[in-house]
Amino acid sequence: MQRRDFSKQLAGAGLGLALSGAASAQGAPKEGTHYVRLSTPAPVTLPTPDKKIEVVEFFWYGCPHCYAFEPTLEAWVKKFPADVSFRQVPVGFMAPHQQHQKLFYALEEMGQLDAMHRKVFAAIHQQNRRLGSESDIVAFANANGVDGAKLSATMKSFSVTTKANRAKQLADAYKIDGVPALGINGRFYTSASLAGNHERAVAVADFLIQLARQKA
Repeated sequence: MQRRDFSKQLAGAGLGLALSGAASAQGAPKEGTHYVRLSTPAPVTLPTPDKKIEVVEFFWYGCPHCYAFEPTLEAWVKKFPADVSFRQVPVGFMAPHQQHQKLFYALEEMGQLDAMHRKVFAAIHQQNRRLGSESDIVAFANANGVDGAKLSATMKSFSVTTKANRAKQLADAYKIDGVPALGINGRFYTSASLAGNHERAVAVADFLIQLARQKA
């Protein structure tokens, strides 16, 4: 979903993912068509010395394409080589995205992200709960065994604010204007709209991981 489409999504309009003709492309992915090379490298955060390549998924809980991408993403990440590090970064383009961004980082701070990540997606896309207000989020948390008051307070904490600011800086460094998107080691990014579909985006990302490894 492109940044310009977010307001339409919030208004409830039907959105289609505009796909390029890359789905039928043969051979190696092409720079400028199936992926973008950053002119200025983005920051890379590697958790341990044995990790050499960072893969980042930029997403928004309210994005239907991010929700649809989750099963493909999860299956792909499980197959990563030992030297590849993966993390998800919620975007904060506008106020609704920033609310969900803080929700993500607050759940992470409370050690509840693994348990609640899928439930947030399901609440929005299966149960039609926007989770756009503090009261909505508190009620959702309480209904799922998480202390809603604590979650709300954590969303306003300095730690979560700092993480949200860093997420914005990273999205800006990658020049992300739509989600879901995959950033590779601070040097490249691809997406379904560039590659052709979600499966093709993963294939292009695999190619970019190899490319980054050669230059690491």
